[in-house]
Amino acid sequence: MDVSPVLDGFAVVLEPVNLLYCLVGVLIGMLVGVLPGLGPAATIAILLPITLGIEPVTAIIMVAGIFYGAQYGGTVTSVLLRLPGEASSVVTVFDGHALARQGRAGTALGIAAIGSFIGGTLSVIALTLVAPVVAEFALDFGPPEYTLLALLGILLVATVSSGGKLKALIAAAIGLLLATVGRDGFTSTERFTFGSLSLADGLDFVPIAMGLFGLGEILYTLEERHRVVHAPTTVANVWPSRTDLRQSSGAIGRGGVLGFLLGILPGGGAVLASLAAYALEKRRSRHPERFGHGAVEGVAAPETANNAAATSSFIPLLSLGIPANATMAVIFGALLIQGITPGPQLVTEHPELFWGVVNSMYLGNILLLIMSIPLVGLFVRILRIRPSILAPITVLITLIGAYTVNNSVFDIGLVVFFGVIGYLMKKLGFDPGPLVLAFVLGSLLETALRRSLLMFDGDPGGFVTRPISGTLLVLFLAVALAPAVRTAWPNRKKPFDPSKETV
Repeated sequence: MDVSPVLDGFAVVLEPVNLLYCLVGVLIGMLVGVLPGLGPAATIAILLPITLGIEPVTAIIMVAGIFYGAQYGGTVTSVLLRLPGEASSVVTVFDGHALARQGRAGTALGIAAIGSFIGGTLSVIALTLVAPVVAEFALDFGPPEYTLLALLGILLVATVSSGGKLKALIAAAIGLLLATVGRDGFTSTERFTFGSLSLADGLDFVPIAMGLFGLGEILYTLEERHRVVHAPTTVANVWPSRTDLRQSSGAIGRGGVLGFLLGILPGGGAVLASLAAYALEKRRSRHPERFGHGAVEGVAAPETANNAAATSSFIPLLSLGIPANATMAVIFGALLIQGITPGPQLVTEHPELFWGVVNSMYLGNILLLIMSIPLVGLFVRILRIRPSILAPITVLITLIGAYTVNNSVFDIGLVVFFGVIGYLMKKLGFDPGPLVLAFVLGSLLETALRRSLLMFDGDPGGFVTRPISGTLLVLFLAVALAPAVRTAWPNRKKPFDPSKETV
């Protein structure tokens, strides 16, 4: 492996403007994690217009900092208020708040900060080693491989979505339909434009993301967040004891490995990683009854796993051009509006961006460790600001940002429209993530599929004749048919149940 691009990446990160935006991104991410309901995807979507005026490397360093910074910010409210600021911090509530009730809130926050730093740093090291290899392998990908990869990504995200499988598949189907709006890329025929010139070039990603994640989340949060939560004013004994460090060391190691692996998978991400890490530690423990009552392993494992997963989810995005989750889909959109297409060529065509973003995560994790505890007091004060004050300001920023992208009033209308759609989706139990991911991958899927059929003279059997696309097709079918197999499996075993046999 040639290390010169990696070293050049450190030179990019150490430029003063990139250092500043890395700090800004991590700080915004921590604040976003503290505020329940907003989330990194919504924040990045709202800030997309700002990234247009920034250099691509600087912009992506900032949005990456927002993503992994939010993973720790959610820990603060989970521990102090029993209120998860971020979805990946839900599991931390169980033991983190129990420790706070015992007067050990500082211990919980300290363990979380150490675990987040170790998990994130180990994941960045693995990302440095793995991502270029994946990108080099992906250079052999053609239209058939990208067709199956896009389909597999959409299906995996839909099957592990928080909104239910059927609802997630419906949302993904709507996203694919929205991706067809505009002129046909092969024939220039207008589709679903209804005679509107504003729709002739298709729907823009920015107003869709800002509406679904930004405005939709704000409307839903305003309705749901009624109760007033009183936060503790002091956090003492921040540094964990030797006993706490010894008890949590194994959980941190296992959580880091598990989080890295689950973060790579489409549909995995920080939420699934934190849940899996907590379940693993409880299963391995000799005293599982401690979990939920203040076990430090119950804080260390999920916090390490969610930061490791947040970092490793950049591998499929940067190496294959496939976003692994909703936040990665928004970052994918940020790259596209900067004129950069993520994928195997990114390492060779834009090494300064690839290695600049990867190496910025080393610095970002150090900043997280340094700032996490001193800023707890500030986070608690922010939580006391009423949502009725914060929400109008955020909505105003969102609408102004949507207008400034294309100086278009039509885009403001799209943001409002998709904001209402996002609110209704949340109310009805639909996760907007699969819709956005399917919309992002829709153009790639359609173009790759049609080019593949041209290659095969219209014969879909050609997908099976190529080794990589054939393997991806088998994986796609396995994921698609797995629920039906699981449902039918108990019925197959019933005739062989010994308890029902007669002599």
